[in-house]
Amino acid sequence: MPKKSDVAMIRDLAARVAEIAALPVQEEKRSLWRKLNALKPERSMVMVDEVCWTEFRAFDELRPRCEDRECRDWERHLRRTLFQWEHFPVDMVVEPIAWVPKAFGFNWFGMQVQEETVATDPTNNIVAHKYVNQLEKDDDLEKFQKPVVWKMEDETERRMTVAHELFDGLLEVRELGANFPMTFWDLIATLMGVENALWALVDRPEFVHKLLARMTGAFVQTLDQLEEQGLLCGPQSIVHCTGGWTDQLPASGYDPEKPRTQDIWMMGWAQMLGTVSPRMFREFEIDYVKGIAERFGLVYYGCCEPLDNKMELVRQIPNVRKVSMSPWVNQERGAAAIGHDYVFSRKPNPALLAFDDFDAAAVRKDLESTRAICAREGCPLEIILKDISTLRHEPERLFSWGEIAMETAQR
Repeated sequence: MPKKSDVAMIRDLAARVAEIAALPVQEEKRSLWRKLNALKPERSMVMVDEVCWTEFRAFDELRPRCEDRECRDWERHLRRTLFQWEHFPVDMVVEPIAWVPKAFGFNWFGMQVQEETVATDPTNNIVAHKYVNQLEKDDDLEKFQKPVVWKMEDETERRMTVAHELFDGLLEVRELGANFPMTFWDLIATLMGVENALWALVDRPEFVHKLLARMTGAFVQTLDQLEEQGLLCGPQSIVHCTGGWTDQLPASGYDPEKPRTQDIWMMGWAQMLGTVSPRMFREFEIDYVKGIAERFGLVYYGCCEPLDNKMELVRQIPNVRKVSMSPWVNQERGAAAIGHDYVFSRKPNPALLAFDDFDAAAVRKDLESTRAICAREGCPLEIILKDISTLRHEPERLFSWGEIAMETAQR
């Protein structure tokens, strides 16, 4: 069990989080997210995620003090929550909940990623990857095994016991099930390497179809097992860096002990196919993801790939509610294609926070342009700043960005 000093530290931080979570503004923000996700927004919404926390070392309130590693993980989460609430809260919602991940095992289809990594900043978890191609021949598909998921109840119980000691009387302790994206192409990239996989689309299309068929079947089998064992997450607050609060989920017949896919959001994307033609995008992504998406309650589709010229195909995916509009889209084209049918999930370019000098005027112009375009086309809008690799060790840039973004959204 954790040391008394660690428990005291965690409980002090948790008490501060609980005070913030009890503020009326939290329910006000949840209500605004529900309206946006119902395509009836009161205003645009703003979120910040994937922050380069390694550049915030000057702030002593972020420095962990706990000795126990598990406590340090909790402490880091609590300290970052408190820090973000104070300095760049935008439309974050602080929940009065301590989420404890359920423990389970998964055989990853019988294959393990083989790679070399290079870190440009040893303090940052972002590294460069060079993957070994494990699918050079058609026969290599036989390496795929039936996915197997198994509960690790003793470990889940241990985690819950620790969490109850840390948070009882302050935050509600809840188990958190699996919530992973349906991203065939991210996985294929790790098994083949990006260049090899892209060439395979041209040189070995029949092989790629066989690969995708196996992968689709494996994902379905995995979802079935997660459902059967009660290992799926329940309705999400956060979905791929955006607010997931909605009155449409969970579906009728929901059992908190055994959540189903129709009770939750699905995340899906095909970043590696950002440069392929619409025809290839349909053939090697849409035709496969449709069958999985139809199982879910709602779908957030897209990430960094530009989808402004592929919306006709995205519309074929069942249950889509939000579509990512990355820094590389033509916003006018994307907004015209989205209209009022989906949330225009804009990802501003984080490079605006990474130049030699921070240009607040450029940030404001960028955000105002997005707001004006979506207003003309009637698009429900959310602004999601993510993939923040560097602030040039000037965290105040992020504070300023948040202030400008909220001024823009609240007009």
